[in-house]
Amino acid sequence: AVYQAVRFRYDVSSDRIILYGQSIGSVPTVYLASKVNVAGVILHSALLSALRVVFPNFRKSLWFDGLKNIDKLDSINSPVLVIHGTRDEIVDFSHGMTIFESCPNVVEPLWVSGAGHNNIEIYEQYLTRLDKFINVELMNTYKQRHQNMTKTVQN
Repeated sequence: AVYQAVRFRYDVSSDRIILYGQSIGSVPTVYLASKVNVAGVILHSALLSALRVVFPNFRKSLWFDGLKNIDKLDSINSPVLVIHGTRDEIVDFSHGMTIFESCPNVVEPLWVSGAGHNNIEIYEQYLTRLDKFINVELMNTYKQRHQNMTKTVQN
């Protein structure tokens, strides 16, 4: 509903929207990112699936696990920044690594050494990496897309 409002009520083009999902909030973020192309996606302490949080060695997707990010990651076409703390006590760090390996269009991840699940924001490299992703990497992608569109229109 928020995406639709931003897109159509406020007339913001999808290439100017960044989706951000943290922890369980990564589930609707991944779902939406798998359906629409946006400027970028940030997955912060994201989970592979609910079952994999509870049972870390579980490797299958089951029909009753309604929180299966793992099954949608390969459908995300937008640039993805994965952020995860190496000492996450709720969603194991391995989730972040697998998400990074599973997305087709990832940028350099941010692995915050020593950070847990709810304190990544206090580390200086968190804001530095967000700034680089938004103001350098996504801006370059945006400029390239619009240059290509201009060339296409001119031809």
